[in-house]
Amino acid sequence: MILKELVVGPFASNCFIVGSEATKEGMVIDPGANADAILNAVRGLGLSVVLIVVTHNHVDHVGALRQVKESTGAGYAVHEADVEGMTPALFGRMLGVVMSGSLKAPPKPDRLLHDGDVIEIGGLKFTALHTPGHTPGGISLHGEGVVFSGDTLFNFGIGRTDLSGGDYVTLINSIMTRLMALPDDTVVYPGHGSSTTIGAERNRNPFLV
Repeated sequence: MILKELVVGPFASNCFIVGSEATKEGMVIDPGANADAILNAVRGLGLSVVLIVVTHNHVDHVGALRQVKESTGAGYAVHEADVEGMTPALFGRMLGVVMSGSLKAPPKPDRLLHDGDVIEIGGLKFTALHTPGHTPGGISLHGEGVVFSGDTLFNFGIGRTDLSGGDYVTLINSIMTRLMALPDDTVVYPGHGSSTTIGAERNRNPFLV
């Protein structure tokens, strides 16, 4: 499996490029900003992007979605509960910054994801786990020994629940019932910050122990 991580945008969001070594098909997860950098990385890896997946529809994870989609011709997938999401202007006001005008709202999705849906990229298989709490339609993508947890689970932390659609009890339940059910050696790639493992978070994440 080809896996490249990029840190993009003013909120240091993680964007992941995943590809098949055999077929050179790829997907982009959470293109939050810096579309040119994402597209350059895709070209550098020699991949043909066939799908863009967003773990949740917050602006720091979808800010470059439209440009990446238009440049690659790839489909765009999001959980059905996060289709409407949040506009850049609204999200910017919530965080006390001005972002409107520099970002465009995401396009209409080509695929609506549901819990348990399988995404296959050149023989690589990932299962969409519905992990609400940060947003109603937040998902984590699990497969090939890794899980892309979006803003659900971080290294020594969890996603914030004070934005529209967030709920602390729901988030903790998502983590405990869905992510903590994965093997301890599963590598966690979160939406912000460094990677970790399920075992490490099970044993020392202050929100879970």
